[in-house]
Amino acid sequence: MKKFFALFLSALLLAAVLCGCGDTKPEEEAGGFGSDETSSSGEIVVGGELTVAIAQDLGDSLDPYQMTAAGTREVFFNVYEGLVKPDADGNFIAAVASDYSVSEDGLTYTFPLREGVLFHNGDAVTAEDVIYSFETCAATSIFDNMVAALSHAKVTADGNTITVTLSEPDSAFLSIVSGVYIVPADYKDQATAPVGTGPFKFVSRSAQENLVMEKFADYWGEPAYLDKVTFKIFEDPNALMSALSAGSIDLANHQPYDRVEALKGGDFKILEGTMNLVQALYLNNAVEPFNKEEVRQAMCYAVNADEIMELTAAGYGTKLGSSIYPNFTKYFDESLADLYPQDIEKAKQMLADAGYPDGFKMTITIPSNYSTHMNVGEVLVEQLAQVGITATIEPVEWETWLTDVYAGRKFESTIIGFDASTLNAGALLNRWMSDDDTNMINYNNKDYDAVMKKAAACTDDEEQTALYKEAAAILAETAANVYIQDLVDFALMKPDLDGYEFYPLYVMDLSKVHYVA
Repeated sequence: MKKFFALFLSALLLAAVLCGCGDTKPEEEAGGFGSDETSSSGEIVVGGELTVAIAQDLGDSLDPYQMTAAGTREVFFNVYEGLVKPDADGNFIAAVASDYSVSEDGLTYTFPLREGVLFHNGDAVTAEDVIYSFETCAATSIFDNMVAALSHAKVTADGNTITVTLSEPDSAFLSIVSGVYIVPADYKDQATAPVGTGPFKFVSRSAQENLVMEKFADYWGEPAYLDKVTFKIFEDPNALMSALSAGSIDLANHQPYDRVEALKGGDFKILEGTMNLVQALYLNNAVEPFNKEEVRQAMCYAVNADEIMELTAAGYGTKLGSSIYPNFTKYFDESLADLYPQDIEKAKQMLADAGYPDGFKMTITIPSNYSTHMNVGEVLVEQLAQVGITATIEPVEWETWLTDVYAGRKFESTIIGFDASTLNAGALLNRWMSDDDTNMINYNNKDYDAVMKKAAACTDDEEQTALYKEAAAILAETAANVYIQDLVDFALMKPDLDGYEFYPLYVMDLSKVHYVA
C-alpha cells in the first residue's frame, strides 16, 4: 500500500506539472482549497452567458416524475418548482404557493397559490394544474417514498387555495410537496420539451452534447442574472480536463481532488462543499459470494475509508457507515462509520470461515466518466488484495451502467454515489427495501423491511427519526454494502463569477450565479 500511495501522489504531481499550474492555494486562510462563501465586493452584472460542464448525458426522459438520474434532477432544479422548494440552508420556502400553513393535528396543509405565476409556455398556473401535478406524480413517480406519501393525501381546491388532507400525520410531508413539480395539465411533451415555472426555461437538447436553457423573463420571483446557460456534456474526463485547461468552461462542479490539484493557481476559483451522496462499494447481494453476510462484513473489515480519502482527496470527505449522509442531520449516526475498523487478520479469518480461505475474484463495474469513483476503485483494489480478494475494475460508459447495472442488475459490485430526491430519510433508505423497484443490490432483510414500514406509518417525528436510524444501523450491521464516504464537492468557477451555493441536496441552483465587474 505504501508503494501504491507513492505512485498515486506521483500521478497527482505529474498532472499538476503538465498543466503548468502554480503552487498557491486560493483562500488558504480558510483551511482548504476554497470556501462555500462566494460573495464578492464587485458590482453585479446582469446578463451574460454561462457554460457549465457536466459529467453525464441527461436521462431519456425530462419528465419531472420520470427522472432516474441524479444529474438530470440536478440540472432541472432550475426549470421545475413545487408549491414549496428547499433553499441552500435546507429550509422550505414558498414557491408556486405564496405561503403555507399546517393544522395543529398535522393532517391539513393549506397552500394559497401565488398570483401571476406563469409556465414557460406563457400559460397561467391554475389550481387544476396543481391537482393534476399531484395526481400524476402519485401515479407515475419512480420514487416509492413519494408514491407512498401521496397515497395518503387528498388534494382539493377552493378557488386558488390548495388544501392537502392527510389520512395520518407525516412530519416529512413538506419534503414530499417540494418534489411534486407543478406542470401544466394540458401539456403532453414534458419528456422531450419540458415546461415548468422556474427561473430558467428549456431551449434545446442535443443528446451526448449539450442542453441549453435561458432566463425566463416572466419568472414570478427574483429573476436570474444570466441570460443563457449551456450545459456541455463531458463523459470523457480527459476531454473535460482539456476544456478546463483551455478556459472554454466557466463552471464545473463535482470535481475530483486530482483535477482540482492540477488546476489550482490557475484561472479558476476553487469552492469547497459536500457532494450529498452516499458513495459505497455497492454489492449485488443476490450474487455469490456477496449473498453471504459474513463475506460482506469481511470486506468491510478489509477496507480503510480514511486511507481512501487520504489517497484520493488528501483527506477531504466524510467517512460513512451507512446510507445516510451528514446533511441529514437528525438521521445521521456518526458512530456507524467506525463499526468496521480495518482488521486484515479478522477479515481473512471471516473469509475462511465463510468458505473462502484463499479469497475470491470479483469485478467492480464503474462508470468511467466519474474520475472520483474510478480513483476510489483503484485504492479499493489494493486494499481488498490484502485479504486475498482479487478485484478487477471494469470501466463502462454511463448509459451502459444505467442499463446493465442500475436497471438490469447484471453486476457483481459497483462504485457509485446515491443521492436523496427530497430532504427526507425515506428518500435515501426506501430503495433498500426488498420490494422496491430501485433496490439494485437485491438487498433482502425482513427486519429492515419491518422497521422501514413502521417508520413510514409513524406519526411522531422523534419516534420516526429513531426508526430511520435503526434502519440505517441494520444496513451497517449486515454490511449491505461497503460504505465509504460523502465526497467533498469541489466546484471550479471563473474568477469573474459569483453566487454559486452548495445545497443539502444534489441540486445546482444557477439563478443566483452572476458575473461581477
